[in-house]
Amino acid sequence: MRAGADSLQLQLPLACDPGRTCFVQYYVDRDPGPEARDFTGGSQTYDRHDGTDFRLASSVAAAGPLGAVRAAAAGTVLRIRTDAPDVSVRETGMAKVAGAECGNGLVIAHAESYETQYCHLAQGSVTVRPGQAVAAGQVIGHVGLSGATEFPHLHFTVRRADRPVDPFAIDGSAHPGRQASLWDEAVRASLRYRTGSVLNSGFSDGPVTMAAVEAETASPLRARAETLVAWVRAISLEAGDVQRLVVRGPDGQILVENQLPPLANPRAQSLVFTGRRRPAGGFRAGTYEATFEVVRGGRVVIGHRFVGTLP
Repeated sequence: MRAGADSLQLQLPLACDPGRTCFVQYYVDRDPGPEARDFTGGSQTYDRHDGTDFRLASSVAAAGPLGAVRAAAAGTVLRIRTDAPDVSVRETGMAKVAGAECGNGLVIAHAESYETQYCHLAQGSVTVRPGQAVAAGQVIGHVGLSGATEFPHLHFTVRRADRPVDPFAIDGSAHPGRQASLWDEAVRASLRYRTGSVLNSGFSDGPVTMAAVEAETASPLRARAETLVAWVRAISLEAGDVQRLVVRGPDGQILVENQLPPLANPRAQSLVFTGRRRPAGGFRAGTYEATFEVVRGGRVVIGHRFVGTLP
């Protein structure tokens, strides 16, 4: 089966550059039982997850142009929600969002009994109303932190005749490369399957926490720093993955490194850091290079390099 010219063809529902400013965190769960598997047979999903989660590399960018949510296809708005607060479910608890897990969002009806739903939008950001016709690519809101979510992202669901459809594989199979897709060809190419990605990284002159990385408040690397810390946040890691972060000084010699034990379970996101206190003579001026690797089954599946400079 192949999506024909008269079938629904989806545009990217988020204003971003896949693989650079946004990433797919989770796919539709294709397993009918209590286990979970995505359309490739992989583990980048969880039990009964009915949509695709698009995550921005920068949470702060959710409030700006990169966080614009767009209609994936032309259609008519069926219903909206706009009044849910932008608060992590880690703070509120699931009981507070029961019945409104989608948070702020909307549903759009399309031809051939298709619908698309957009969840976790920012409070007050929905720009359309029920009954309004929308064009493909039209901005309809912005990414937020409403509903049952712990981080800003867009949960995008496709349904046909009230049943969830996986836009990456609409024929119901679970064999890599053989499925028909609802994505426009150019969009599909940009959304190639990634088994783990680096979301962001950097150097700091102080301790780094996940909260500071999320809010982009980690202190930068400065002259006369008391500590020199390199950090990396990776997503969609697999059980057994080994993460290693190495920092080299301006002379090319290893300054410090950190290798974590193999992951016991799949990890939605992981923050790795390593650093050193200021030596008696201070840190040498120049460029410090950090390399981050994820080794899976004896093979490097993620390699990432970044630098920081001390004047």
